[in-house]
Amino acid sequence: MSTLRGLATISLFADDLDAAARWYADLLGVEPYFSRDGYREFRIGDYQHELGIIDRRFGPPAGTPSGVIAYWHVDDLDGVFARLLAMGATEYQGVREWGPGFVTASVVDPFGNILGVMSNKHYVEILSSMGGAA
Repeated sequence: MSTLRGLATISLFADDLDAAARWYADLLGVEPYFSRDGYREFRIGDYQHELGIIDRRFGPPAGTPSGVIAYWHVDDLDGVFARLLAMGATEYQGVREWGPGFVTASVVDPFGNILGVMSNKHYVEILSSMGGAA
């Protein structure tokens, strides 16, 4: 059995939870499916992965080390990257090809979280092999 079996939830933190939830709802085109005090959660993508927006008061203490960037596969990397910037995100890492079929970019959302987007040929191959739309 594989130790890391798949993406379960990505948690982002925001000082203004309602503004962050609205921003992501506008980006994703869906409303949160779950809401409670200090938390909003979206189900998105081909596998209905969970994207949680958490009030920063419940987040890790200031100065906690980080370094992980979660990259979400997108079909139109340039278009999505441009849309993120138009929505007020700032460039963190510009569009970069790492090899044929592997292109990434990342932004800092208006709430201080890094959001990665990626065109990933393996993602498309796996989805296609499972009968999903490539």
